[in-house]
Amino acid sequence: MAGKPKLHYTKGRGKMESIRWLLAAAGVEFEEEFIETKEDLEKLRNDGVLLFQQVPMVEIDGMRMVQTRAILSYIAAKYNLYGKDLKERAWIDMYVEGTTDLMGMIMYYPFQPADTKEKNLALIIERATTRYFPVYEKALKDHGQDYLVGNKLSWADIHLLEAILMAEECKPDILSAFPLLQAFKGRISNIPTIKKFLQPGSQRKPPTDEKFVAVVRKIFNI
Repeated sequence: MAGKPKLHYTKGRGKMESIRWLLAAAGVEFEEEFIETKEDLEKLRNDGVLLFQQVPMVEIDGMRMVQTRAILSYIAAKYNLYGKDLKERAWIDMYVEGTTDLMGMIMYYPFQPADTKEKNLALIIERATTRYFPVYEKALKDHGQDYLVGNKLSWADIHLLEAILMAEECKPDILSAFPLLQAFKGRISNIPTIKKFLQPGSQRKPPTDEKFVAVVRKIFNI
């Protein structure tokens, strides 16, 4: 199981997308084995390689890692994106948990019933602009640095950029009241490894559409 990390997931964003982002930002090449049918998922389960019968699963450094948070923490620590001490790590964790909450709302939006979509979209925009983005805007202002924690790129920055781009897919001008986040987006997007990941043809996945929702429902029986 040596060599490039191998990612096992569906051919869409979901919970694996943040893992793709973090590996790409760290400059790590990875392979993907897509789960395209219910049978593909059952085979992984029957082979005993999924600790809790769930994906994402990442083969890395001789391990078959599951649980998104555990995988992300491992990659962040391995590639020096997790702060220089416990306090920095705690701040990174807090910021990441915040963006994870916002991204979770956006991630599940396409799976919600049509009659609640308008209400849910309004809630996403309201939470992004009143609960989450003000925190990061203030952090950048108070910190006075280019990055959220310390003065170097961390998992928190990568995760925040991913969240910003997801939120902009919901409302293109969602950052209009956040000048420091606009500048942050420009800076982080131009880091060479991230810039490469944002180009067409990379392993970044497109926004979830109805076709993909149908595939996921079939695979996971939901």
